[in-house]
Amino acid sequence: MPDPVANKTTYARRLGLFDVTMITVGAVIGAGIFLNPAIVAARVQSGSLTIAAWVAGGLIAVAGGFCFAELGARAPNAGGGYIYLRDAFGRLPAFLYGWTLLLVINSGAVAAVAEIAARYSADLLGADPALIGPLAIAFILAFTAVNYFGIRPGAIAQNAFTLAKLAALAVVIAAGLVAAPAAATGSVGPAPGLLESVRLVGLALIPVMFATGGWQNANFVGGEVRDARRTLPRAILLGVAIVVVVYVAVNLAYLRALGVAGLAASTAPAADTMRMVAGETGARLISVGIIASTLGILNLFILAAPRVYQAMADDGLFFSAASRLHPRYRTPSGALLFQAAWAIVLSLSGTYGDLLDYVVFGDWIFFGLVAMTLFVYRKRDADAPADEGFRMPAFRLITGVFVVAAAAIVVSSILSNPTNAMIGASLILAGVPVFWLWQRE
Repeated sequence: MPDPVANKTTYARRLGLFDVTMITVGAVIGAGIFLNPAIVAARVQSGSLTIAAWVAGGLIAVAGGFCFAELGARAPNAGGGYIYLRDAFGRLPAFLYGWTLLLVINSGAVAAVAEIAARYSADLLGADPALIGPLAIAFILAFTAVNYFGIRPGAIAQNAFTLAKLAALAVVIAAGLVAAPAAATGSVGPAPGLLESVRLVGLALIPVMFATGGWQNANFVGGEVRDARRTLPRAILLGVAIVVVVYVAVNLAYLRALGVAGLAASTAPAADTMRMVAGETGARLISVGIIASTLGILNLFILAAPRVYQAMADDGLFFSAASRLHPRYRTPSGALLFQAAWAIVLSLSGTYGDLLDYVVFGDWIFFGLVAMTLFVYRKRDADAPADEGFRMPAFRLITGVFVVAAAAIVVSSILSNPTNAMIGASLILAGVPVFWLWQRE
C-alpha cells in the first residue's frame, strides 16, 4: 500500500536571494511612506526630531530583522510566525496568530490596499468613482490568480512592483534633495528640551513603526526558498537595511522641499514635493508610483499569508481543503481562494477599515511574542546547538529591545484608543472557542 505522506505534494524551493529581498522590501514599503511622514512631522514639529524618529524606527526594524532572520534560519518552513509560536508556546497562541491574520489583519489589509490602489487608479484615469469598488475586487481576483499559478509568477510580479516603487521613491529623493529649493527645517517654535524631545520622538514612533512593519512576510514563504537557512537571514537583513536607508532619505527630501511646517500640513508629501519641481505633471507621475507601491503590497499580502493558513490546516486547525497544495503549481490553492473570498466579503461589507483599527495593535502583540520564541529556541539548544545557519549577535540585547519596543507600541495604541483596543482584544480572543471546536473535530 503506498505511503500517503510520501506522495504528498510539497512546496517547491524556487526563490533566491533577490526574490526574498524584494519580498522583504515590498512587504515593508507600502503607502505609509507616502503619507505617514506628515503625521510624524506634525507630532514633533522639528526637522531633527523627525529624522530622529525615523532613525529610531529604523533601528527597531533592524532589531526585528535580526530576530526574524534567526527564526527563518532555524525553521525555514512555510508558515513563519505560526510555526515558531506553535513550536515554542503551543498550538493555541499559534492558532490565535493565524486566526487574527485571517479574520482581520491580512484579509482586511488586502481589502483596504485594493481600495487604495483602485481609488488612485480611478483618479489618475478620470474614471467614475462608482468603479472603485468593482476595480478593488478585480485587483484581489487578479493577484489571487497570479499567485495561484505558482510562486514564480507571484515573485516575478513582486520583483517588478518593488523595483517600480523603489524607482518612484528615488525620483522623490532626487527631487527633494537636489531639484527643489531648500526650505526651513528647524523647529516650529522654541526648540524642545531633552526630555520633551524624547517624549515627542516616542509619540511619533507609532506611525513610524506602522510604516516599517512587514518583514515577517519573508518568513511565511520559508518553505519555498533555496538554501533557506542562509538565504532567508541575508535577504531579511538586506531588505530591512534598504528600507531604512530609503525611508531616512525620503524624509530628508520631504523636509528640504517642504520644510517642517509644510510637511506637517501636507496630506500628500510625495505629490507636493514633486509638484514643486515638475508641477502637476510631477504630482501625477508620483501617483503612478503610489499605485505601483499599493499593487505591490497587495500582491505580497495575497502571496504570503495563505502559507500560514495552509500550515494551520495541516495541523487540523482549519478547513482540510486549505491544507492541500496544488499538485501542479505547488501553491496553497485552497487557502488562496478562501482568503480571496473573505477579503471580498470584507470589501463589499465596508467593515474592514473599522476592523483594522480595532486589531492593528494585535500585529505588534504577535511580533513581540514571535520574537520571544527565540528565548525558547536558544534554551533548547543550549547544550547541543543546532545547525541553524545564523545566530544574531548580542542576542539578548537585540531581542529584548525589539520585544520592549513592540510592547510599548501595543501599550501606546491601547492608551490612545481604549475602546478600539477592547473590541480588538475581543476579536482576537474570539478565536479561543473556535480553536477548541477545531480541536474536537
